[in-house]
Amino acid sequence: MLLLLPLLAWALLLALYAGRLITLWHEPVWRCPVLVIESDDWGAGVLSQAVALDALRTLLNRHCDHTGRPPVMTLGIVLAIADTEAIRAAAGREYLRIALDDVRLTSVLAALRAGIDEGVFAPQLHGMEHYWPPAVMAAAQTDKRVAAWLAGDALPRTEDLPSPLQSRWTAAAVLPSLPLSIPEINEAAAAETAAFQRIFGMTAQVAVPTTFVWNDAVEHAWSAHGVRCIITPGTRYEYRDAQGRPAGDGRSILNGERGQGNVLYVVRDQYFEPALGHRAEQGLAALARQTGCARPTLLETHRFNFIGESANAAIQELDSLLGKACAAYPTLRFLSTKEIAEAMAHKDAELIETGLHQHLSAWLARIHNLPRFTKLARLTGLVLPLWLLGKFAA
Repeated sequence: MLLLLPLLAWALLLALYAGRLITLWHEPVWRCPVLVIESDDWGAGVLSQAVALDALRTLLNRHCDHTGRPPVMTLGIVLAIADTEAIRAAAGREYLRIALDDVRLTSVLAALRAGIDEGVFAPQLHGMEHYWPPAVMAAAQTDKRVAAWLAGDALPRTEDLPSPLQSRWTAAAVLPSLPLSIPEINEAAAAETAAFQRIFGMTAQVAVPTTFVWNDAVEHAWSAHGVRCIITPGTRYEYRDAQGRPAGDGRSILNGERGQGNVLYVVRDQYFEPALGHRAEQGLAALARQTGCARPTLLETHRFNFIGESANAAIQELDSLLGKACAAYPTLRFLSTKEIAEAMAHKDAELIETGLHQHLSAWLARIHNLPRFTKLARLTGLVLPLWLLGKFAA
């Protein structure tokens, strides 16, 4: 009986985590290190973006992977911003917008297109606006900060809005936020995907939900207009709670899983924000973690790092990161997120591993990142057979 107790404990632990262990096994296994810099909030807004984008384009062209390809910075594009002058002229009774292809934003759009043409920028849909316009208009009636934002700069910064209002797919003028109706979602998704097509001459195939708040209806609506991939932080939030924090069902999402309308999820849960103190070494550590688990590394960064006082330091840290990554990983590949999604969807044999030993090795590395499971495996002694499996996979 004493000999059976460990076996029973192992069986119970494996049964308890069976669902998660199985999904980790089915997550695609990558043959080589992959790095993409994912940067959000670009597009309609302050004109200083043009200078920042030109600097980033020059920087990215200084590096290349072993195939000779330069790094790709995916840009979460905001397609419109409040026309504060026109809103003031309408006495605040009507919301009016400036689209990215407006003549007032010529320099920003030209900088974006230059990087796209050179293959170092890849546009992704972030939203028509980085907020739900009716919610901002409603909040302006009671919140002086929002009223000042709507009445202020000709091209305002969405980063200056209260955080809950920066979520596009929920009405956060009151908290907890209120859901949008399906007709509202469908109309908004149709309008923003059409605007993306008009401005960039291509279908928006990758979408990045603002503040990672979205729901099934948004997925259906995006999918109906050509979106094939949604970037996630490894979970999904659906509203803002009473404290204004993103909230949802808390379910875990892995690379390659599918959502509504058959959209494919890609996980972006690593961060590189130099303006917040991140350095090249932290980006390299994230690359090491993801590569150790045979996952692509999507590093999240934002526009605010590259405009204003932090810009030069951020450029230097990104330059250092890319140089050190190429030196540390001779087989490193620079891909766009769209290409990452396509490789997983089609099981591209050049990039996706199918061998049993490599799959087992990746699975063991991934399960060691499950904190409670790892602790319980030590307590029950399950680490021993897992260690033996690792030796077999090596």
